[in-house]
Amino acid sequence: MRLLVLAVLSTALMVVDARLDVLKPMRSQMGLVLTPFYWVADLPVRVWDGITEQFNSRSELLAENEKLKAEALLMQRRLQKLAALTEQNVRLRELLNSAALVDEKVLVSELIGVDPNPFTHRIIIDKGSRDGVFLGQPVLDARGLMGQVVEVMPYSSRVLLLTDTTHSIPVQVNRNGLRAIASGTGNPERLELRHVADTADIKEGDLLVSSGLGQRFPSGYPVATVKEVIHDSGQPFAIVRAVPTAALNRSRYMLLVFSDPRTPEQRASDSAEAQARADQEQAAEAPASTPPAEAPQEAPAAPSGTPAASQGADQ
Repeated sequence: MRLLVLAVLSTALMVVDARLDVLKPMRSQMGLVLTPFYWVADLPVRVWDGITEQFNSRSELLAENEKLKAEALLMQRRLQKLAALTEQNVRLRELLNSAALVDEKVLVSELIGVDPNPFTHRIIIDKGSRDGVFLGQPVLDARGLMGQVVEVMPYSSRVLLLTDTTHSIPVQVNRNGLRAIASGTGNPERLELRHVADTADIKEGDLLVSSGLGQRFPSGYPVATVKEVIHDSGQPFAIVRAVPTAALNRSRYMLLVFSDPRTPEQRASDSAEAQARADQEQAAEAPASTPPAEAPQEAPAAPSGTPAASQGADQ
């Protein structure tokens, strides 16, 4: 019965409110009172949405950060490769320029290994007997002589550097032609000149070049620069230390020199003779363009008894 009464009352209120808007002020007041409750009831949902959004944003930021790190790493690798290629290009250009200054035939080689023995200064290059490399062949880089080939294999060779303790090379002071022997010390940054008289004209900064004596190294190539000259009044010889001009510890590309033992004058003379022989051979092989002209034949003299002869005599 109560339920029926409440239902009828509710229906009546709905009809009255719909037609006369009698309950509108009351409804507004109830909405104002209930608004905080709605906000509190919706708070957990909004907090959860905010937390979820924060986590999603953080995950996206982390993923984007990792992607950017990977891209930056790739760019750094490319920059490093570009820098390495740039340096390699510079070294090859230097080597090309030095090869242009060398009169002899040269072959470019690349460093592929270093002798593991710490008491020797030897390197391994990528050219061997199949490339024409031979024992004792001089090796130089863009700055000067490095050493000589001491072991030849089919596809590689072993090079003994100037600074090895077993290596010596005849040199001369470029300024005045003073001759000496530069020997290795086991220090990649130092050579020593042996048996230089204490009164010899040699000083710091002098350039030492190969003298060509011994016919092993071609003459005129830079070997070292004098760094220190020590004079001892009680000793007959001065102590002379020099720094190699070649980058023995840094050069990756080098030149193998196929030396010509002839002097420049001999090479010029041989070249002129070869050209003269070639010209002679060419002239001998060329066919004659026109046959040689025949000399005119004189008429045979008439006998003295003939009328023609008598007539000529009368004239």
